[in-house]
This record gives sequence, structure tokens and C-alpha cells, in this order.
Amino acid sequence: MRVLLSTYGSRGDVEPIMGLATRVRELGSEVRVCAPPDFAELLAGIGVPMVPVGPSASALTAAAPPPSSMSEYAATLIADQFEAVTKAAEGCDVMVVTGMLPAAAGALSVAEKLGIKAVSVTFQQLTLPSPHHEPLAYPGKSFPPGPIGNRELWDLDARTIEELFGAALNTSRVVNGLPPVDGVRDYVIGDLPWLATDPVLDPWREPSYFDVVQTGAWIMPDERPLSAGLTAFLDDGPPPVYVGFGSMPMRAAADVAQVAIEVVRAQGRRIVLGRGWADLALIDERDDCFVVGEVNQFALFSRAAAVVHHGGAGTTLTATRSGAPQVVVPQATDQPYWAGRVAKLGIGVAHDGPVPTTESLSAALEKALAAETGERARAVAGMIRTDGTTVAAQLLLK
Repeated sequence: MRVLLSTYGSRGDVEPIMGLATRVRELGSEVRVCAPPDFAELLAGIGVPMVPVGPSASALTAAAPPPSSMSEYAATLIADQFEAVTKAAEGCDVMVVTGMLPAAAGALSVAEKLGIKAVSVTFQQLTLPSPHHEPLAYPGKSFPPGPIGNRELWDLDARTIEELFGAALNTSRVVNGLPPVDGVRDYVIGDLPWLATDPVLDPWREPSYFDVVQTGAWIMPDERPLSAGLTAFLDDGPPPVYVGFGSMPMRAAADVAQVAIEVVRAQGRRIVLGRGWADLALIDERDDCFVVGEVNQFALFSRAAAVVHHGGAGTTLTATRSGAPQVVVPQATDQPYWAGRVAKLGIGVAHDGPVPTTESLSAALEKALAAETGERARAVAGMIRTDGTTVAAQLLLK
């Protein structure tokens, strides 16, 4: 069987696909991946053929297109999908599609055009209509004030998505010989979407508006050793606090780095600073702080006293699996949800707002470093399933 895995987004959208690709290949099938060009080196590291799609995801994130331009950006992303994914899908038997909604709509349209079976996957449940939670609000498209039920909010969500992406999708579909679709969101979700998250960290609640297959989280096996320099730093003292914000650009990065480093030092702890897309940097030359770039996060977090991060789905999962208590400083999209889940499980603290101050981060870190938080974090780590890619691969190959 030949399998195409298609995504467009940040590392949190790509790394789970890498985990599934590895497992599908282990089960004897041929696999290739469509992803943003930013991740060519990562995919080359696991030996999976990659077809680059669209512009740099990091550049697009940093540009942060205004709401008035979202339809134009969507049109470009969808057209890129038709061009690249059509070539990559040649000879494939099945496709897995995830990532940014307009890009996923384009990739699913390619599968439809070629007559290839496809499954739609999300790495957080907030894009799946449910009576138990409200949808994410798009930039510039806030919800109306006053009490309003989740059903009405989901209806509004469908209309908003149609307004933003409907014309862009249907223009490309018609050009490529496909009929227009009425309802972009429901087209992307499909009849039986997969939710690739852990049921402890992200429980799907019934009853709901439709059936969902929750496979468990897709974890990319990472056997890379930590660098000699980082290992020496970790061995040279007590466990440090990790601070990093992953794929978030954070325009006030220098101020955030200074606040974080000073707060961690005030707690009597050393620091490992994750550079990330925000390009966080040291504030001085003291030897209690070590900067890392690309790294085996699970190995590093497993040796940390606490993890301060942005609340991306992948980072939250990795920190939870490691047993390290967390301080989540959510920046956008689904990150407040993950911060809330961390707090509700008692494995860390949800910071109030995207910009930490000395006072707010000090209070959050103190609570995260408390003995009871650490005990709870280690207990929950033992509940996290690691068979998600196996479950998904077996379902896919059937």
C-alpha cells in the first residue's frame, strides 16, 4: 500500500505526521509526506520522502496576515495544495490530511479529484463541533456579546469559515474540474474524523454531533542523544527550568526572555532556554543558563524541574509525558485550551495572558515547583498512552 500524509502548519502539525509515517513504514507500506519546506531536514532525518508544499510556515506565522488578507492567503495555500499534492499523490492508495483548514480543504479536494480514499485528522478537538465546547474564534471574527449557546456558536463558526475560505476553495476546485462545495468546514471534517490526541490529556465527550475516532496521540520516536554540552550542563547541578515558546514568533521575545530568566534565577534555579521561532537569547554570560535549538524535547524535559512553554499541542503532550510540571503561557489559537487542561489535571499552571510579568510568572512558577504539583505530574505521565501511531496505522492500512 502507498500512503500519502499531507499537512501544512507548524512543528506541532508535522511531528505527529512523522510519527505516523515511521509506524506505517514499519508495517511494510510505502509512505511519503507533503509538508512546508521548513521541515525538510527533520523528515530527511527519518528517511521519509518529502514533497515541499507552499511557502515557509515560519515566515507565514511571523507575517501574521491581517483578517482582511486571510482569504487571499487561503487562496494561495489551496492553489499550492492542488499543484504539489496532486503530483505527490500519484500512485497512492490512501491519504491522511491535517493542518491549517484551507490547506486541508485543498488536499482533500485533490484526493477527491484523484479518487483516493482520505481521512481527515485533527490534533486538538476545538475544531470539531461539539455541544461541550465552543469553537475557536478567528482573528477579527470575535463572537457576539451576551449569552449564546454552543450550537449557535458552531453555526456562526461554519458561516465564518465559509466567508473566509469558501470562495478561495471553490475557485480552485472549479479550475481543477471539481464541483463547488457548500460548507467548507463540514467538507474538511468529513463523515468520521480522527482525533489524534491522548484521552487523558484531551478527553472527547459524548454525546456529540457526530462520531469521532480518537486514536491516541501520534508520538514521534526520538532516540537522539542530548548534545555533549547540554548533558554536561544538566549533570553539573540540580534540574533546571526549561523556558521555550516553540513555533510562536513572540514580538516581545527579548523582554520575555529577560523576565523568564530573572524569575527562574529568583527561584534559585538554573535555566535551559529554547531558542525557537522567537529566537530567544541569553541576557548575560552567567553560567547558569544554557541555550538550545533543535533538541530531543522528551529527553530534555525528563531532566527538568519544570517546563515553561506556550501550550502548543505537541509541547504540552511531550511535557506531560515527561512528568515535568508545567507553566503554560498561551499565545494564540488552541493554546489557552491546553493551558486549561494542564491546570485542570493538576500537573501545572495556566498563566493568565500571553505576556508574563515578573510577578505573574513568579507566582505561576512557584506553584508549579511545589511538591504536590510534581507528584501529580509524575502520576499523570504514567497514564499517557504511547500506542496512538500503531492504532492509527492499523486503522489506515485496513
